[in-house]
Amino acid sequence: MQINLNKTLLDLSQPRIMGILNITPDSFYEGSRFNDVPKVLEKVEKMLAEGATFLDIGGHSTRPGASPVSEEEELNRVLPVVKAILQHFPQALISIDTFRASVAEQCIEAGAVMINDVSGGTLDDKMFSTVARLGVPYVLMHMRGTPETMNQMTDYQDLVIDVLDDLQRKVYQLRQLGQKDIIIDLGLGFAKTADQNYVLLQHLEDFKILNCPILVGVSRKSMIWRKLNISPNDSLNGSTVLNTVALMKGANILRVHDVKEAMEAVFLVSMFND
Repeated sequence: MQINLNKTLLDLSQPRIMGILNITPDSFYEGSRFNDVPKVLEKVEKMLAEGATFLDIGGHSTRPGASPVSEEEELNRVLPVVKAILQHFPQALISIDTFRASVAEQCIEAGAVMINDVSGGTLDDKMFSTVARLGVPYVLMHMRGTPETMNQMTDYQDLVIDVLDDLQRKVYQLRQLGQKDIIIDLGLGFAKTADQNYVLLQHLEDFKILNCPILVGVSRKSMIWRKLNISPNDSLNGSTVLNTVALMKGANILRVHDVKEAMEAVFLVSMFND
């Protein structure tokens, strides 16, 4: 399984790591927040050295209950960071974490190579056409509502079937527009209860029917720390456990705060696949 990045094919048969860089003051995990370029570059250097394939840059917190940020503010946060990273690390593969088509397009023009849209195209009706026109890989995530309302939208007739159906319809829409590289994300923590997150993770292999690479983002999420009665800061071990489960169920990309530990999980799980 491959995706096309800047006319270079990237093999995803070996799972890859996406490091999280939140250019926000209010992301749920304090260790992922960065608000000045030198600190970002220091973190980028560390993540790349530890083995991250992608860097996911976001300027709008999407944690449950997060307050909206204007498009101008989001761009002011992420665009200088994208440019600075590529100036210092020109080979870095940057994913822009945004649900706004305009923000995505300007960051791609600045050198980012992938769009990661937590809304799956539901919060900006121009996103799908923009992605298809740009021709870059697109992470299509399942979500209902908005960050402010999604916690009240967790009623499903059949969780796995409903999420699969939603993703399947959107994959079809994107294919009709000519989009080639689509990566799916089940949206753990987005319009799902903690227990529903575990059901989806248990059924991760069922989503291979879509014939798209699968990205899993469980790193330090509340599905870990609330179950263990700890804090996000203490959730590294739980994150590694669930990343390991995701890998053994076929995840192609892990989106993580802690690259070194995720790379170790990839390496050790590969011992069972050889």
